Amino acid sequence: MRWELWLAFAALAVALVALVLVLSLRAQQDRQRRAAEREAGGAPGAEEPEDDPRELVAFVANPSKPGVPALEASVRTAFAEAALPDPLWLETTIEDPGVGQTRTALARGADVVVAVGGDGTVRAVAEAMVGSGRPMGLIPVGTGNLLARNLDLPVGDARAALRVVIAGADRPVDVGWARVLRWAEEHGEPAADLDRIPPVTAAAGPGAPKEHIFLVIAGLGFDAAMVADADDVLKAKVGWMAYFVAGIRHLHGRRMRATIQLDDQPPVDARLRSLMIGNCGRLPGGITLLPDAVIDDGVLDVAAVDTRGGIVGWAQLFGEVVMQGFGVRNELPAKIGRIDHTRARRVRVRVEGGEQAQVDGDVLGQAVELECRVDPGALVVRTA
Repeated sequence: MRWELWLAFAALAVALVALVLVLSLRAQQDRQRRAAEREAGGAPGAEEPEDDPRELVAFVANPSKPGVPALEASVRTAFAEAALPDPLWLETTIEDPGVGQTRTALARGADVVVAVGGDGTVRAVAEAMVGSGRPMGLIPVGTGNLLARNLDLPVGDARAALRVVIAGADRPVDVGWARVLRWAEEHGEPAADLDRIPPVTAAAGPGAPKEHIFLVIAGLGFDAAMVADADDVLKAKVGWMAYFVAGIRHLHGRRMRATIQLDDQPPVDARLRSLMIGNCGRLPGGITLLPDAVIDDGVLDVAAVDTRGGIVGWAQLFGEVVMQGFGVRNELPAKIGRIDHTRARRVRVRVEGGEQAQVDGDVLGQAVELECRVDPGALVVRTA
């Protein structure tokens, strides 16, 4: 059987030689084909290289905020260390506080757009991000930082906030929209023709008054007057405490006469100091104004704030606010300082003579009639 063994070895050797020849011939043919494609500029139907699966992040930054100009270098270093694409960096201007820059970032393919600044910058970026389906990140460096506080994002620590941008989770949240239907005469703007404006059940159409986005709270009355009178220099020195200093000047102001309509319910008349319409309810200083507000429940929480009796009434009211933050509410009917809570998807309020109106700390002006609506799940936010 020795000759049979040698025959098997010979057959195996021939097969191996043939395999090597076939593989070499195919490799040579592939090299020739690729060379021909390179000379021709690529074969028809050839597949393009796959897109980079990593996120492209854009930062829309307010350069007037302390520390922001130096933050760009830190951001680029952090992205390089994380092996992420170099981010886009766009700065806001006085003429455009962030809406245009955000739209530019989206047009350039940004997967995430980060607002770097205060509440005004956050509002502007959010306005352009609504409905895009792409997440908005936050690096809060403002006075109030309202949305960041309500989402438990790092405040006062840009590096920690940047870590959330890089490795956080995305969460759809509601947004609110406010529009002034009628201005006070001293505001200097034409009044809206209320007979031509139907109740809002969807986004305002062409010819309707401008809608202003709010993510936390819109207000009419005392709170807006306090925001309007806050000193910018003092805000830079002591932060959100400047609002309380401004509020002292309005403690003895008049109570406003208001007519309030919730959804399709009949209007009701009220005397109050302030009407606040919130998407979420946490304020600086550990104050919870709207304890039942949830940022993704599809409704707005409304607080009618009133007080009588001068300083005593305000003291009781402040106590009410502090205690409700701990889940304790005083339901006694004879209080001289009180907050009444309710909920709605649309709120319309008319006041005699006009009152200051605000959205997330940005003053709109003296309004006679204000309308707010909720836009459920319209914005995606990157959270911890």
